[in-house]
Amino acid sequence: MTLKEMTAGHLLATRGSRGWQIAAAVEVVAAAVAALSDWFIPSLVLVAMAGLSLIIRRVGPSSLGFHRPVHPWRLVGGMFVVAVGLTLLDAGLLIPVANHVSGQHQDVSGFADIEGNLAVLAGFLVLGWTLAALVEELAFRGYVLTRMVEVLGDSRVGIVAGLVVTSVLFGAIHTEQGLVGMVMAGVDGLLFGVLRWWKGTLWAPILAHGFVDTIGFVSFYFVGPTFGLW
Repeated sequence: MTLKEMTAGHLLATRGSRGWQIAAAVEVVAAAVAALSDWFIPSLVLVAMAGLSLIIRRVGPSSLGFHRPVHPWRLVGGMFVVAVGLTLLDAGLLIPVANHVSGQHQDVSGFADIEGNLAVLAGFLVLGWTLAALVEELAFRGYVLTRMVEVLGDSRVGIVAGLVVTSVLFGAIHTEQGLVGMVMAGVDGLLFGVLRWWKGTLWAPILAHGFVDTIGFVSFYFVGPTFGLW
């Protein structure tokens, strides 16, 4: 099921009401402000907005992409493979290029305590699967992307525009990692959005995101910070 198919029913239900489209546009603007202002924890703010939006619209979480996959374990395995591939792509190509072009390195000082500390690693893994994978994907690939498609339409142009905008906003909330970190978060976010469109369920980017963070944290535990393979 594609993102277009996934949102079609909700779009048909709201397209006749200009008011709901305006409401969706207001939500997108408010979400952008929350992300760009980096107030509190933007992802949590967006999830709170998403919950309020669902209550007002009287729809369930499935409208934001929480669809049960047909083959759950196959999806888990597939997203692990995707995460390994993305990690290799980032480390082997994207991060080194970003480093050379910008003259900077990703700021990973916030993860420094993970190196050699199993207890801290465990804590970061929990945060990686909850606050990062679940909350951030619900906020951006679930809530913001769905509202963007509602505003722009479910055409290819509307979906691509939604993917790009949500990826830019996703990168913008990673200011603590510096310019390279923001760029890499935006690129990864774009892939996570494509995964939701491709697999038709929000669980796909949640799993991929969680596995990517897990690989990164475990690697940091053993070898410390790395800034690409070359």
